[in-house]
Amino acid sequence: MLDPFTAIVTQQKLNALGWEVLGHPPYSLAIAPSDYYLFRSLQNYLTGKKFKYFESVSKAVVGYFNSKDENFYKTGIHRLPERWQQVVPKNET
Repeated sequence: MLDPFTAIVTQQKLNALGWEVLGHPPYSLAIAPSDYYLFRSLQNYLTGKKFKYFESVSKAVVGYFNSKDENFYKTGIHRLPERWQQVVPKNET
């Protein structure tokens, strides 16, 4: 957690840059972080696997992501706008 001074300085800098700080959206199962492309894919890969040691889990996760080709990551990136539309409210004018 930031100390109050750091938080104030950060807020002042963001204001000076003209950046809008967006609040966190309310939690929703429809937009749960665990539902993102990478996590769903990893969850499917890990389903049914048992690990005795943290190191084994870490190796499995790193190995899984290292085994994915460029198209896997491109697909995830191209799906982001769809996720953003579910999370960021549309301006109604």
